[in-house]
Amino acid sequence: MEARSRLYIGTSGWSYKHWEGIFYPKEVKLAKYLEYYTTKFNCVELNSSFYHLPQKKTVSGWVQRTPDAFKFCPKLSRYITHQKKLIDIEEPLQKFFDLFEEMKKKLGPVLIQLPPGLEFDPSLIEEFLELLKKRYHSYRFAIEVRNRTWITDHFFNLLEKYGIAFVIADSGTRFPYHETVTTDFVYLRFHGHESLYASDYSEADLAGYAQKIKKWLEQGNEVWGFFNNDFHGFAVKNAERLRNLIESN
Repeated sequence: MEARSRLYIGTSGWSYKHWEGIFYPKEVKLAKYLEYYTTKFNCVELNSSFYHLPQKKTVSGWVQRTPDAFKFCPKLSRYITHQKKLIDIEEPLQKFFDLFEEMKKKLGPVLIQLPPGLEFDPSLIEEFLELLKKRYHSYRFAIEVRNRTWITDHFFNLLEKYGIAFVIADSGTRFPYHETVTTDFVYLRFHGHESLYASDYSEADLAGYAQKIKKWLEQGNEVWGFFNNDFHGFAVKNAERLRNLIESN
């Protein structure tokens, strides 16, 4: 498969009013932001599903309003990861996947972000991964950790065993950064290197990531990358520049 067809670069969400005049032309109304977004990017991360689940009709609308090849990466509910801490979660998991079932043909990996206070627990995480394999084996998953105890071969081996991606997430020194590939796709998140959600990535930084991504693509991996530094429209600016750097010779 051609490398370009395995490359997905976008932002964490699209409905940012402060992108008006920076990314969205002033004549484009908020209700049409998604349609405009899809003319520039081939995927988006649904960060909002982490905070509250959308209504079923909203999900249906997103499906109908986007091109056939467009992909969504929903973020698993924080009720499951941060409140329940992966314990006794069969019912909320079912609720989450029932909601996104209609979007299945347009789904990229489902993002699972673990809380900073949750330390690596081999039995807890393997029980969770086993549940995903048993009930939701037709979906793909990527896990972002925010506690350094997860940066261990034991965890990476579990991710390889279950075919789940380790999220390579840059947030400067705030959360742990580690590069490893545990399945046939790579998932990156860019939160802002100097200031969380609020700093611009330099040309040198983006060029460095572009070279890494080119290598992963050459190795046959699919690559997903999302910019979460939405302040001042940095996310869209950086996402477009990174994609251009990757696609240039």
